[in-house]
Amino acid sequence: MKRDLRYFAWLRERIGTGHESIETDAATVADLIEELRRRDEAYAFAFSDTASIRAALDQDLVDLDAPLSDAREVAFFPPMTGG
Repeated sequence: MKRDLRYFAWLRERIGTGHESIETDAATVADLIEELRRRDEAYAFAFSDTASIRAALDQDLVDLDAPLSDAREVAFFPPMTGG
């Protein structure tokens, strides 16, 4: 399925783009991360510490083990802080 990926903050800086569309058969967010890690060194570096990564599917926060189901957009970003 084609999915729009969005990267924010240091993830965007490490990968070198804030947005891309890809075809993937990944079942979960974690599977997608693993697929992205295998793409090249920039992705491997960006996704090296999954404890420091949060995700959203169609703008709803989810755990990394969440199924992608029919989500069209997957966003990755660092933990948020309040203030």
